[in-house]
Amino acid sequence: MAAGSAWRDALTEAELAELRRTDDLRGGLSVAFNWGLVAASLALVAWLPNVFVVVLAICVIGARQLGFAILMHEAAHRTLFETPALNEWVGNWLCAYPIWADLAPYRLYHLKHHAKNWTEEDPDLGLATKYPVTKASMRRKIWRDLSGQVGWKRAKAELARDLGQPEGTSTSATEVSFGKTAAEGTRAWENLRGVLITNAILLGILAALGHPELYGVWVAAWFTTYSLFTRIRSMAEHNMVRDRDDPLQNTRTILASWWERLFIAPNRVNYHLEHHLAMTVPLYNLPRLHRVLAERRALDGALIQHGYLDLIRAAASKPVSA
Repeated sequence: MAAGSAWRDALTEAELAELRRTDDLRGGLSVAFNWGLVAASLALVAWLPNVFVVVLAICVIGARQLGFAILMHEAAHRTLFETPALNEWVGNWLCAYPIWADLAPYRLYHLKHHAKNWTEEDPDLGLATKYPVTKASMRRKIWRDLSGQVGWKRAKAELARDLGQPEGTSTSATEVSFGKTAAEGTRAWENLRGVLITNAILLGILAALGHPELYGVWVAAWFTTYSLFTRIRSMAEHNMVRDRDDPLQNTRTILASWWERLFIAPNRVNYHLEHHLAMTVPLYNLPRLHRVLAERRALDGALIQHGYLDLIRAAASKPVSA
């Protein structure tokens, strides 16, 4: 039962339909929780403005920026909200635009990844074959993430795409492409208005509260920890798999601890295997899908790991060439 697509036999049609049911309230709570953590982090910096608190806030907010990318991903699958208009509006204005992403082009890009996973037409194929690397290479990558070098490169690529410049088509600046292309960037204002308006609103709210400087924490996180946590996400999903042709072996789930869910695996992104098996199951039902399949032995032998530390060690395990 565990081989190939036989996992499907472990669920009845009624059970799968229930798992696929979206809920506007739960979708709204997911978005509110992410923004709540951002607000709490910024409030903590305002209350205790010291280096430790600022670093902590940058880590939490960077994880939530990845969280907004995951919520945009949910909206791309039309599973963030049951109400279509709400799914599109919230997916863009409260999730994608604040982190300089865009739901519509991402949806086209990402659904192709699902349809063509591990084929030559998979747009994420290059991201899935980047690891392992040597320990020295991993240290350099992490330094480039946390020093803002990758974030700056990503910002230049995003701006170039939005301005319709060919140099903006490269996805090497980030570990997860949001599917924009220069061809979609011929009208700069239409492409840039979302990120400009949402970030201006965020800055305006902070200024009205008497702390405009806190916007710098949001920007610092986007340039640093968001890059690192996005890289870890990419490592976890499809890199270093066992069998590219087996659905249970070509995608990974990581059973994450509470601190990993807080800092590097927001919004159930760690259940990536289950997401690929049933991509229209909303994020809040992925743990239940995993539990049911595991109890019925449908995940025996699947690519499931405990924690991210072993994954990072494996991703940095390539021997140094003689």
